[in-house]
Amino acid sequence: MKDTKKSELKKYMRERKHLVWYVKDPENLGEESIIEHTLNYGGWDDVQKLIKIIGIKKMAEIFRKQTSGFRTNYDDKTKNYFNLYFEAHAK
Repeated sequence: MKDTKKSELKKYMRERKHLVWYVKDPENLGEESIIEHTLNYGGWDDVQKLIKIIGIKKMAEIFRKQTSGFRTNYDDKTKNYFNLYFEAHAK
């Protein structure tokens, strides 16, 4: 991960500690965890900001990987919505 993107993700999480209220050091979470928490608990503006940082194709790729297995941490409605969203916008 590039240093610029890494610092943007740290800033993003610093401003959104409420998404991971139970994590001691939210600024050092990995991309996968940040995506999961944002899609599950964030608002639309949070999602759009994260897409600008990570990129929609990379975010869709990580989301699909996270939801392709038997066990997933996404709510069914969230999983369905973002499956449809990424299918339409991240081809």
